[in-house]
Amino acid sequence: MFGRNAKSEIDSLIGISARIEGDLVFTGGLRIDGEVHGNVVAADGNESVLIVSEHARIEGEVRCANLVVNGYIAGTVFSSELLELQPKGRIHGDVHYRLLEMHGGALVTGKLTHQTDLAPAPEPVFHLGVAAEGASA
Repeated sequence: MFGRNAKSEIDSLIGISARIEGDLVFTGGLRIDGEVHGNVVAADGNESVLIVSEHARIEGEVRCANLVVNGYIAGTVFSSELLELQPKGRIHGDVHYRLLEMHGGALVTGKLTHQTDLAPAPEPVFHLGVAAEGASA
């Protein structure tokens, strides 16, 4: 499951009876068994792993490198490395991924978009309203 350049160590756990209201930022590995009502975002780069278990429910945007979903996510998903949708996985929202593994029974209600690079868009090269020194407008 994690043999594809992913960190297989889980540093944090949100238990099945836990409910978080608000955004959650994590580093390393995180397993969610409970509910999160807010965005779930990995602070570090390509080393992050998020596991959304069969009992888990996330309502908000999810951003991480490696994502395994066997629960429910309502929101936009960004996976910069591997997204694995297991049989009971449900995503209601648009999905942006680099690599996708989808098991039979998994469901995505939204747009699937393959991305080669999920980095933020670069700054524009030309800025309107800014004149170079000595140039007349």
